[in-house]
Amino acid sequence: MKTEGASDRDHMIRLLRRRGIRDERVIAAMDAIPREQFIPEAFRTDTYGDHPISIGFGQTISQPWMTAFMTQVLELRGSERVLEIGTGCGYHTAVLAQTAASVVTIEYIPELAAVAEENLRRLGLEKNVTFLSGDGSGGVPEHAPYDAILVAAGAPSTPQALLDQLDSDGRLVIPVGSLDDQELRLITRHGNAFQSETVSLCRFVPLRGSEGWDPS
Repeated sequence: MKTEGASDRDHMIRLLRRRGIRDERVIAAMDAIPREQFIPEAFRTDTYGDHPISIGFGQTISQPWMTAFMTQVLELRGSERVLEIGTGCGYHTAVLAQTAASVVTIEYIPELAAVAEENLRRLGLEKNVTFLSGDGSGGVPEHAPYDAILVAAGAPSTPQALLDQLDSDGRLVIPVGSLDDQELRLITRHGNAFQSETVSLCRFVPLRGSEGWDPS
């Protein structure tokens, strides 16, 4: 059932459709999840507008189109095990949890990881999610392999560890480039071979950790 902000959510869904989002499972998830509940009250202005919004700690929640598009290119059908690197406020985690069988999500900033977990628990969306805090730039090998990996921060290059943790026919979506601008890459594994394509241009906050940018 939709909550407060439903009319704004309807507008967001219409915009997503106009911009080429066709995966009905993604549309249904984003239509059902109250995005405003993941954004701190101080930043709740135009929460369904198609733009990033600050969530504190120097981080942002991605624009709705990017959330939808990244999820769509993973081609989730509901049976997958997904790794999300960069939990943020937990909104994209919630979308993944509604479109896959299970999600392992890891956040570099411990305080933000705690906020995200509380957000999902408050809405009853945490049941198939494993929450972790720490350096996820090299993945989470103890839970691998994954059918899909989503990186919600810009990396200087694609970490080999993430490729290694993809299952056969798995899909990885990751922003790669400079600190200011990246290209969104979709990498598909076929046995021991990997196919990479650029699916969009983008700008994300930096990936932190051993395989990302120096936190300083």
